[in-house]
Amino acid sequence: MSSAFDDFEVNGHKLDNRFVVAPMTRTSAEKKGKPTELMGDYYERFAKGGWSMIISEGVYTDRQASQGYANQPGITDAPQTDAWKNIVERVHKHDCKFILQLMHAGAQFQHNEYTDTPIAPSAVMPKGEPLDMYGKTDGWTEVKAMDESDFDAVMQGFVGAVNRAEEAGFDGVELHAANGYLLNEFLSDYFNQRGDQWGGAIGNRLKFVAMVAKAAKSAAKDNFIVGIRLSQITVTDPDYQWPEGEDAMIKIVKALKDAGVDYIHTTDTDVNRKPFKGGSNKSLAEIVQEFSDIPLIVNGGIDESNYEHVAAHYPNALLAIAKKALANPELPKRLKSGDPVEDLDFAMLQPTATLENEWQWRDQHDQHVEAE
Repeated sequence: MSSAFDDFEVNGHKLDNRFVVAPMTRTSAEKKGKPTELMGDYYERFAKGGWSMIISEGVYTDRQASQGYANQPGITDAPQTDAWKNIVERVHKHDCKFILQLMHAGAQFQHNEYTDTPIAPSAVMPKGEPLDMYGKTDGWTEVKAMDESDFDAVMQGFVGAVNRAEEAGFDGVELHAANGYLLNEFLSDYFNQRGDQWGGAIGNRLKFVAMVAKAAKSAAKDNFIVGIRLSQITVTDPDYQWPEGEDAMIKIVKALKDAGVDYIHTTDTDVNRKPFKGGSNKSLAEIVQEFSDIPLIVNGGIDESNYEHVAAHYPNALLAIAKKALANPELPKRLKSGDPVEDLDFAMLQPTATLENEWQWRDQHDQHVEAE
């Protein structure tokens, strides 16, 4: 039976186990997006904890409309890139792979240092309310529908970010096409109401995503990993479904395979949820597994109670974990040794999900434990 502690390989990169730290927004960079030493502490502790690979928080790709949150890290210039180099070196010291997640906020835009106007496929604002844990803001900002120059700027941003990620020493990048950000918005008939070649049926809605994936892969060296994260749900709309149901995911997977991606990372409220319209009994990850041989990363509700079951059900997949990773930075070591696994105390992420707040919580928690 396939085990979570088995070796794994992605585009020639050998991993000692199948545990991956999932991307988590931490809004802890400097004001202009330069990564900090505290971020190095944060990522290195996972590398020390036995994880085979880490996927970074979403990092903005250009100095136009890609940034989505205050104090979000970027990879748009030399100072940002150089700061990432030090963090990558710290992670690599512990034989851990490091993937940089590349994100364009699109309409899901709460703060931007470079513009006051979000861009998206259409002039449509997200459902729900902005997330206070990533910085308070007074509602969503009115959105501008992308024109030809915006398409060019977005593409140049992603390709440039791939080049800078290689320069910083990352093992690869992950294109963020999930959770309601720009690439995910193209796939959505809610956000994407265009009447041109980029909108309408799913074959058109996926075109730009596939083009970005192909361009990113073409810009990268042969051994540089280019993956992509997919979901139907967004951070403020957990009920969204593509109108084409399962057929949409099949077409997306086939297009991404043609684009040459090295892995597909599926995320949902639960890894085995059946999220499609039309009565399908398959999960997002099961569609990838059935219709391609592309390596998977699966995410959604994986913990100490089910990780081996998930590993056996998805033998060609890595397991991306978020909440339990935050609570247990050394989770793989704990699971292997049988040590207790702690639950996440969300007070760690209050009033905002910054590393400063987490470190303060940990200091107080340690003092409380010592006093008992």
